[in-house]
Amino acid sequence: MIRKYIEEANFEDTGFSYTLSLISGKHKMVILYCLMEYETVRFNELKRYLKNISDKTLSANLKQLEADHLIVRTEYPQIPPKVEYSLSARGRSLMDVLDRLCVWGESNRE
Repeated sequence: MIRKYIEEANFEDTGFSYTLSLISGKHKMVILYCLMEYETVRFNELKRYLKNISDKTLSANLKQLEADHLIVRTEYPQIPPKVEYSLSARGRSLMDVLDRLCVWGESNRE
């Protein structure tokens, strides 16, 4: 299937390439998986789940995921500020793909 895409069109124009562009990077898939698992999560909770990630990197990844409409950022007008992140409908639709990656990884681990 992938070979067909590469042969028929420019790779950048494929759905496969587009999907990879949304989830590429060291942390995006883990962030999405955490939001799937825990549903609504605050910034510091995500940071604890991801362990070794800087505030700047986590913030940048969250902004990219929000810009791509994969997550929803909900800000509550209170002091101290409260912000929660959750999967959007579009992000939830991607979870089947991530689940299949996990299943494949478990089945093919050496």
